[in-house]
Amino acid sequence: MIRLRLTTALAVFVLALTGCASLSASKAPDVQLDTLKTLYVARQPKDDKGIEKMFAERLNTMGRTATSGDSPDPPQPVDAVVTYQDKWMWDITMYLIELHVQIRDGKSGAILASGESRRPSLERKSPDAMVEETLKEIFK
Repeated sequence: MIRLRLTTALAVFVLALTGCASLSASKAPDVQLDTLKTLYVARQPKDDKGIEKMFAERLNTMGRTATSGDSPDPPQPVDAVVTYQDKWMWDITMYLIELHVQIRDGKSGAILASGESRRPSLERKSPDAMVEETLKEIFK
């Protein structure tokens, strides 16, 4: 009886620690994301993992023309600017737990669409896979 309770308590504890993976996206009303052909991905100042390059590469494979850089403003006019926030955690190794993405109008800066991927330790994916799944969810 005690062993069953201990096993149950341990299972509940592990589930509470792991959480659930989630993926979501939303877009502003009347926004046609398929009209966005040129995009610029602005690197987060603290990002030393090259996430901005992953976004640009993935957008290029999706048929768009994307560049990335350190400046928050694109060097030339674009249809949209992609910004992101990445959150990393430690669990034996560092891993990307959350990725928040905003696609902003290239002229006004208004948010056209956003997406989020959350992957706790036991459901972790590579940063590139999280970039891919988030962009697919936004542009579906």
